[in-house]
Amino acid sequence: MRTNQIRLAAYPVGEPKDSDFKFTTEELPELGEGQVLLRAIYLSLDPYMRGRMSTAKSYAQPLSIGDVMLGGTVCEVLESRSDKRHAGDIVLAFTGWQTHAVADAQHTRRLDPAAAPISTALGVLGMPGFTAYGGLLEIGRPKPGETVAVAAAAGPVGSAVGQIAKIHGARAVGIAGGPEKCRILIDEFGFDAAVDHRSQTFEDDLASATPDGVDVYFENVGGHVASAVTRRLNRFARIPVCGLVAGYNDTETPTGVDRLPGFMRRVLTLSLTVRGFIQDEFIPTHQDAFLNDMPGWVRDVSVRYREDIVDGLDNAPEAFRGLLRGRNLGKLLIRVGEDPTN
Repeated sequence: MRTNQIRLAAYPVGEPKDSDFKFTTEELPELGEGQVLLRAIYLSLDPYMRGRMSTAKSYAQPLSIGDVMLGGTVCEVLESRSDKRHAGDIVLAFTGWQTHAVADAQHTRRLDPAAAPISTALGVLGMPGFTAYGGLLEIGRPKPGETVAVAAAAGPVGSAVGQIAKIHGARAVGIAGGPEKCRILIDEFGFDAAVDHRSQTFEDDLASATPDGVDVYFENVGGHVASAVTRRLNRFARIPVCGLVAGYNDTETPTGVDRLPGFMRRVLTLSLTVRGFIQDEFIPTHQDAFLNDMPGWVRDVSVRYREDIVDGLDNAPEAFRGLLRGRNLGKLLIRVGEDPTN
């Protein structure tokens, strides 16, 4: 069996270029005991991947030049040498940017196509949904009547944050790029207000949308969005810091006024809680509750979701660039191969 792969060819400087990726075709090894041969159906593209394409110190080891680009996948089992998996099973795996892979069966999780579309295992019922659930409920801890603001609100994490906040009785204010995304936040996801961060009146619009200030700010973006929201924070506000995608392609330190002293003054005088997190730290404490709550919310439409599906592994680099620019609406997926459950 051969697999088509996309590997890291060079560490990007700024936005990843086509030359930073290498397309290859490789022979896969024979199956060993306890292993399965997988055919990728869907590949997840996520902002964290940009950090793994850099040697800068981070929470995880960077990719090495020549490594297959990493990523979560939904796959079909083609062959198995494990009594835990059988040909035809649909599984969640982490095989990265390639069409086929050999993996240990114990590192896969069987999915039930009758319970939910299999693509949701990479979105609302997977890592992005869990990121929203754990980060908001453990760090944000929204209370009824409070205002929760979330950046990148039309993405898979942000849209879930707003809807979970609503379930817990809070008011949800979404910040997104463009009128269409803002419309969807209200019409489809049920946010109470939506603010376009690309508008020239962004700060005034944010103030109008948060007349009582902000009690929880779920940070996905950084940049000018964070600067504006932090000026609306109430005393004892909580800030779960999930991502800072606005700066992921930066090649130099921003110039201009140093705003850190002003922010730290707010942390002190408003008794703010600011905590960064990586979603897997909540697995021991929140995973069971998430696997119970989120599927039920999706079934009863308390939580809605969108998927932005791009066909073909070859299109992954361009789709990834679009993700970092905020071009996608909802969970970005690459359809690598045919979905047998459709």
